Amino acid sequence: MKIINALTLAGLLTACSSAWVQLSPAGEQVSLATAAEVRNCTRLGTANVSGADNIGFVQRGANRLQEELVTLARNEAGALGGNRVTPESAIEDGRQTFGIFRC
Repeated sequence: MKIINALTLAGLLTACSSAWVQLSPAGEQVSLATAAEVRNCTRLGTANVSGADNIGFVQRGANRLQEELVTLARNEAGALGGNRVTPESAIEDGRQTFGIFRC
């Protein structure tokens, strides 16, 4: 019974995890860009974002975590009036830094 409950919980967490971070209306106006693409843009600041790389004993997929971090960065950039974000660090312990730009 405990195994069934644990598997059910893990399944529910997996199914719901994509809904944990929603793109805001302002974030919808922000795109992910490379450093070269923002070379002539105005830097507005930095977004230090973090997500859960583990849920209990379950390791989250790298792609899902990356999507969540980009969404969080886009939301923060939109709130600051930016329209581009570019990654400035690798993911480490579920954290990543993005530059926020207005182009």
